[in-house]
Amino acid sequence: METKIFSQNQIDDAVKLLAQGDLVAFPTETVYGLGAIATNEQAVKNVYAAKGRPSDNPLIVTVSDATMMAQYAKEVPERAQKLIKKFWPGPLTLLLYVKPHSLPKAVTGGLDTVAFRCPKDKLTHELISKLGYPIVGPSANTSTKPSPTTAEHVYHDLKGKIAGIIDGGPTEVGLESTIIDLSVAAPIVLRPGAITPEELSAALGEKVLINTGKVADKDVPKAPGMKYRHYAPSAPVVVVDDPKDFAHLNLTNETGVMALSKILNEIELPAANKFNLGKNLADADHNLFGGLRYFDDKPNIKQIFVQGFSGSEDTLAYMNRLNKAAAGHHYMPK
Repeated sequence: METKIFSQNQIDDAVKLLAQGDLVAFPTETVYGLGAIATNEQAVKNVYAAKGRPSDNPLIVTVSDATMMAQYAKEVPERAQKLIKKFWPGPLTLLLYVKPHSLPKAVTGGLDTVAFRCPKDKLTHELISKLGYPIVGPSANTSTKPSPTTAEHVYHDLKGKIAGIIDGGPTEVGLESTIIDLSVAAPIVLRPGAITPEELSAALGEKVLINTGKVADKDVPKAPGMKYRHYAPSAPVVVVDDPKDFAHLNLTNETGVMALSKILNEIELPAANKFNLGKNLADADHNLFGGLRYFDDKPNIKQIFVQGFSGSEDTLAYMNRLNKAAAGHHYMPK
């Protein structure tokens, strides 16, 4: 299969492919998504196949607005309306009860809930509006690999497996959306993202909880990113929690280091072995997946040390993704 790259003025061509059941990757402000009409069960199953994604891992339904969402949600409670008014379009996903028989099991994983997202990327809004249907939107990458933040990342993973990619340039945020579960008595963040629990609590006027549990092997996760290994390059990743510990690492030509610029400047390694996460946490959020992909394409790299952050809710999303990439492995000083 030829994978076509579409420019911003070729949305109509991408719409035609989606309408006939093909898969097209699209940009959002977070990461690139892999699109298929959410009501087309075979197209949705093809998404799982293209990504190599476990079939019990539910998919996010990407909509153009709240009106489209209301066609598939059983109800839109007051909590959801508050969050939509404050954060949509944007990097927030709402988990709601799904209207019976409105979406195939391949989307919901057989659950009675489904996650809805309305990204603020204008290209994606135009795509869905012209299509007239919601689309599923998991990250457009090979399952378990770092999420794609450029069209080139998508092409690297899915060339020949999907019909097209809409090139909207580099993503703005760089980490996937916050997912909040509104189907339970107390709202709970299932996946942290750019919108923090503190911001959600302020908008709702009530305390928002943070999920810390793990999904059992026999259970279906309620949202993406809760059960399976994610974001990992080929080489093992180790989190370095204290910046001072970079001075004590055993660094070789087979070692990669990802850290803020002020730390990288003190590390004696070839430039090719270093990836600059930027000047601050916001930069690191944006660049994390790019750095993991950078080293994934270097077969000589046998281990990757990555700077960790702690101390506030702003670090939750970054550390959630990094801990998954590292399988929880942190550097322990002797």
